Amino acid sequence: MDGEQGKMRLSLQLKLTAWLAVSILVMALAAGVFAFYSSFSWALEFQDDQLRQVAALINLHDLPPVHGQLRDPVPGTDPDSELIVQFVPGDSTHALPAAPNTLGLTAGMKDGLQTIKADGEKWRVFIRPLDSGPRIAVAQQTASRDEVARDGAIRTLMPFLFLIPVLSLIVGMLVRGTFRPVKLLAADIDGRSENDLHPVSDDRLPTEIRPFVVAINRLLSRVASSVAAQRRFLADAAHELRSPMTALSLQAERLASVDMPAPARERLGTLRTGVHRTRALLDQLLALAQAQETIDRSAPPVMLWNVLRKVIEDMLPLAEAKKIDLGIKEATDVRVAARAIDLQILVKNLVENAIRYTPEGGVVNLSARAEGGRAILLVEDTGPGIPAGERSRVFDPFYRILGSDIEGSGLGLSIVKSIADGIGATVALENIADADGVQDAGLRVTVKFPNAAG
Repeated sequence: MDGEQGKMRLSLQLKLTAWLAVSILVMALAAGVFAFYSSFSWALEFQDDQLRQVAALINLHDLPPVHGQLRDPVPGTDPDSELIVQFVPGDSTHALPAAPNTLGLTAGMKDGLQTIKADGEKWRVFIRPLDSGPRIAVAQQTASRDEVARDGAIRTLMPFLFLIPVLSLIVGMLVRGTFRPVKLLAADIDGRSENDLHPVSDDRLPTEIRPFVVAINRLLSRVASSVAAQRRFLADAAHELRSPMTALSLQAERLASVDMPAPARERLGTLRTGVHRTRALLDQLLALAQAQETIDRSAPPVMLWNVLRKVIEDMLPLAEAKKIDLGIKEATDVRVAARAIDLQILVKNLVENAIRYTPEGGVVNLSARAEGGRAILLVEDTGPGIPAGERSRVFDPFYRILGSDIEGSGLGLSIVKSIADGIGATVALENIADADGVQDAGLRVTVKFPNAAG
């Protein structure tokens, strides 16, 4: 839980989205408050203008004196929003007949707009003199005025309340879209094999991210140079050792033709076996160095059937020496986009491992087919299989399962994994007994190539 919270605190995308959302909220609230009070003030000012206009109309048309209040009910309207028109008590020269004084006006009230209180309610009143002499007052309850002003101000505020979640959602989508190239770049780097050190493309990347990509590419270049130097050293060392080992092997062969005591011949046999194993180790080191080099994936397709047939021809003597039935169980016309030499080395190492670990009189079968647009290679044997806990480690160079007395260097599956990674293939190991429920069935190696052509 703490880890997830830490990731959220360190997320630039989350921080940017949160800050933009908060900024939008604050600005929208400020704009909404301003719009509300502006609309409210404008509505009140508009209503004051209505009072002035009513008084001006009465004066313009020289309406006859009306005593009391003009409050005829209008159907479909709110009685509280109606206007009241009254005469203001004047001096003796403009005495008017007695009339109800609803607003409690007095002769001392000044002309213009003012707010008064009558019968426990507030009124907005406009007073002005008529051309005929007396003064009139046009009034309206402030409660109804305020209600109309608030309704208008709230309607002005509603778009802001609607825009806040919409803009927050849009900002979140834009931020995710902006960071999408970074996620794609991370996925591309994460999906690479350990041997894929080509530079990272900075196409369609934000300008702020490009310096980081440039730094990664420089690091990859330095790592590639270091790895290349190590591989050259390995290849050169193996190549240089092949000549003296070949000479030593020839000398041992010549020495074998000389008459010598039995103990000496026994020791010579041990020497020849050691020389043979060392030469095989040097050959595999060279093959591993070549397999770890960058492989050209644009090579023309190779018929997998031809590769299997070639490998069987090469490995048949080793299989016959152990009385192992080596053959092709199933093979369709499927092609793989890879160099023939790389495929031969891959298949040869798988078959050699199967023969070495299969007991005498066992079976090793090869299969090739197309499935889902991919080429599938299967190598099955009747050997002891590999424990589940060891299957990830057997691809490490020089690693051998404890307790195994089979002769070998532990480089075969490392070479297979390096070639497979180079051509974009995958290698999976499973015990046939676990997968198919068949007892004492051995190991199945499945190689899935990225493409297949019939």
